[in-house]
Amino acid sequence: MPDSTRVVITGMGVLAPNAHGLADYETALREGRSGIRYYENLKDLKFGCQVGGIPQGVDELKKTYFSDDLLMAMNSSMTYAGIAALDCWRDAGLPEPGSDNIDWDTGAIIGTGIGGADTMCEVVSPQIMTGNARRLGSSMVEQTMASSVSALVGGLLGLGGQVTTNSSACTTGTEALINAYFHIKEGRSARMLAGGVEGSSHFIWGCFDAMRVLGRAFNDRPESASRPMSASTGGFIPGSGAGILMLESLESARARGAKIYAEVRGGHVNSGGQRGKGSMTSPNPVGVQRCILEALKNAGVQPGEVEVINGHLTGTMADPMEFENWRVALGRTPEDFPQINATKSMIGHALGAAGGLECVAAVLELSHGFVHGSVNCEDLHPALVPYEKRIVRQTIDRETRILAKASFGFGDVNACVFFEKWPN
Repeated sequence: MPDSTRVVITGMGVLAPNAHGLADYETALREGRSGIRYYENLKDLKFGCQVGGIPQGVDELKKTYFSDDLLMAMNSSMTYAGIAALDCWRDAGLPEPGSDNIDWDTGAIIGTGIGGADTMCEVVSPQIMTGNARRLGSSMVEQTMASSVSALVGGLLGLGGQVTTNSSACTTGTEALINAYFHIKEGRSARMLAGGVEGSSHFIWGCFDAMRVLGRAFNDRPESASRPMSASTGGFIPGSGAGILMLESLESARARGAKIYAEVRGGHVNSGGQRGKGSMTSPNPVGVQRCILEALKNAGVQPGEVEVINGHLTGTMADPMEFENWRVALGRTPEDFPQINATKSMIGHALGAAGGLECVAAVLELSHGFVHGSVNCEDLHPALVPYEKRIVRQTIDRETRILAKASFGFGDVNACVFFEKWPN
């Protein structure tokens, strides 16, 4: 395959509930450090789930990235996206953008699940409902449009390629990466920033609490609350943050002497059509399995080559279904199943940011030779006991060649991507 059609990862940026920056994030993953904390305001608002994952120290951190004037026009999702994107750009070794130059060879697909809901609820709605719409100021549209996260990044970096935002519930971040992969593979850009972001707000989390899909039993033990694969889980724990990766044609990366973390072998995005067992809130197993099979085909990967899966695993009743879908699609038994882990056990479910944060984790594992442990699953769900030896509960050192990452979301939508270790 020519270098112009091979796609590699040359930079990453991350702002997670348990870490900021690649080095700290890797340490947190290796150590099993949780970013889930108790929040008194959730109790005051009578939420059943009173814990969540929010990046720490951002109020001070953001002042080192952005001017006061710019910060006045940014909400939490824009702030997270800007920090992760600038970190990703610098990690990729690209020159600092000037005030006049435009990078015509680089674009961005940065997704979000709910976007500026916090701004709409906290600022826009109260002013409008009290007859004070004129007091909203000129930056409200910038903060409430879904594409604010990609538009901000496009302006910060002077991007001249396509700059857009996707939104497909919990598949968003992984879908963004796959879309960026095809964008480069088809020769439309040399580089694309791709990933997902989600802001921190009780207005974002409230509807999920009303659905009773959030865990409520560990408010007094927040670090134990996010429990993918556990028999005692009571639902997922909401999270937030941003994970952004620099995808680049191998030709471009080699021409500028860029370091390479991994190769994106291929992927696929589909829907189960909300038919069969699928619905607005449940995946159609046939759709999930087809997504995995089509991703394998696109990547040129054989089912037996898949060594590690970074699972979507949320801590809900869907966890056993996820194992079964992988088992059927790969034609593997529980005994020879790939090793599997759950990043959400430490950071919660960051909705539109989940795929971005977890793709960064997966590429770090692949590049640096480890598989992080999944915390809080000492009491495995009974349906997962046959897979016990394949579930990574303590971090291990391991050289992996092929790693799979999949995300599944409301609307019965699916995304699956395969990464290959880059030979250094």
